[in-house]
Amino acid sequence: MTQGVRGLIDCHTHTQFSVDSEADIRKMIERAIDLGLAAYAITDHCEANRWYPKEYYGDVKVYPYFDSGKDYEASVSEITRLKAEYGGKINLICGTELGQAQEFPEIAENVLRDERLDFMIGSLHQLPATEDFALMDYSLLVQSDIDKLMDRYFEGIYELCRWGKFDILGHLTYTLRYIEGENGFKVNMKKYDEIIAESFRELAQKDKGIEINTSGLRQAYGRAFPEENYVKLFKDMGGEIISLGSDAHFVEHLGANIADGARIAKSAGFDRVAYFVKHKPQFVSLG
Repeated sequence: MTQGVRGLIDCHTHTQFSVDSEADIRKMIERAIDLGLAAYAITDHCEANRWYPKEYYGDVKVYPYFDSGKDYEASVSEITRLKAEYGGKINLICGTELGQAQEFPEIAENVLRDERLDFMIGSLHQLPATEDFALMDYSLLVQSDIDKLMDRYFEGIYELCRWGKFDILGHLTYTLRYIEGENGFKVNMKKYDEIIAESFRELAQKDKGIEINTSGLRQAYGRAFPEENYVKLFKDMGGEIISLGSDAHFVEHLGANIADGARIAKSAGFDRVAYFVKHKPQFVSLG
């Protein structure tokens, strides 16, 4: 899974400071060094709709965890300390994966003002008043429910891109991990070509990028988030910035299928991929 990764980047990873990971942050950094990554970003989860303690939200039943702001501070503080410790050994990037920013832009913009932060992924894991896609009980749903969810998902993606103050849009088509890969529903993706193109146009106009998230290649879904046709569409819409991320939550998944992601980028017409320092893209040639 990690063959050919030397000299490439992995800019979407999680550690012990993410609610869904127990990966030791030092072991992740040591693994990145061993793999010979040109740049390695730690992007622990930070959900804008769960920023405060549970008591703040009252009787909210669909959010299973809270206090994301506390997790964010713990993560960024430790990454900042370790950047100094590992200086000269690895190009360590201080990042965060911010979910649902378009719903709570004041929280998102407060995070963006953090001078310690190099890099923000903008992601959509959850719709308003709806469970996180990762935690839904799909056995209770029928095809018409799935169609409505996907409609709302891409409307949310468009709104996220219109806000567009992140650096990279995270794992477009992520919902298919659960809907198609794990639960066998089918989605007519052609229905969403226009809104995806408009979302990409918004990003390109703002000089923002998308990631090729390779986690789907090691999961039941079997494809990247997004697939190559959407990476090509991003380029057609004027997009110039592509990043690569394994979405690793375990040490052994760091760098997984990143070489496959690089091949997708190259096939789609990109000759370089980007990581970020102080929100400025830095480029690595794909050769």
